[in-house]
Amino acid sequence: MGSIRRLLLAIGGLLAAWIGWGVYVSRTTERVPAETLTRFDGVEIRRYPRSVLVETTAPDNRTAFRRLFRYISGANTGSENISMTVPVTTHRESIAMTAPVRTDAADDGVTMAFYLPATYTPETAPIPTDSDVRLVVEPERTVAVRRFSWYATADRVDRQRKRLLEALSQRGIETRGRPVVLQYNDPWTPPFMRTNEVAVRIEASGNWSRPD
Repeated sequence: MGSIRRLLLAIGGLLAAWIGWGVYVSRTTERVPAETLTRFDGVEIRRYPRSVLVETTAPDNRTAFRRLFRYISGANTGSENISMTVPVTTHRESIAMTAPVRTDAADDGVTMAFYLPATYTPETAPIPTDSDVRLVVEPERTVAVRRFSWYATADRVDRQRKRLLEALSQRGIETRGRPVVLQYNDPWTPPFMRTNEVAVRIEASGNWSRPD
C-alpha cells in the first residue's frame, strides 16, 4: 500500500506542476491588445490595432514554429531575444508554385505567424536572418472569433470554423479572407487549459453591430 500511495503522490505532484506551468505561462505571456465590441451565438467580435508579425510558410507546423522561435531567440539582425506574444496565428494554404503551374499537383503547406510585442514598430522590428522568415504588418481590423479548448486538431478546427461561419451567415455578416487559427499556449500547457480560436476578418461595420 505504501508504494501505491507514493506513486499516487508522485503523479499528483507532477500533475500539479503541469497545471502550475500552464497557469504561469498564461499569466505572464503578453497578449495582442484587442477591444471586444459584441458577442452573440458563441461568437465574439473584436477590433485589433495595427500589429507587426513575423511570418513563415513551411511544409508543416513543426518546421514553421522552429523557424519563428529561432527568430525571437536571436536569429535576427540585432541578435535580439524577443518576448513571446500570443496568439500564434496559423492557416493552411496551397504554397505558390513556380510557373508553369500544374492545377492538379499543388502541395499543402502551413503559414504561421508570431505577433511581436507592442513596443515594436515596422521600423524598429529586427529583420530576420532566415530568408524563409518575413516581417508582416497587419492593419487595424475587425475580427469575428469562436473559442475552443484542447488541442487544435484538424477535425476540431474544421468543426469550429463551420460553426463560426454559420453563425456569421445567419446574421448576414460577410467575411474577408480565410479563417485562421489563433493559439494562446506553449506546447507544454495541459490540453484542458489550452485556449484556441478560429478567427476571420469582417467589415468594420455591418449587421453584427445591430441590436438583437
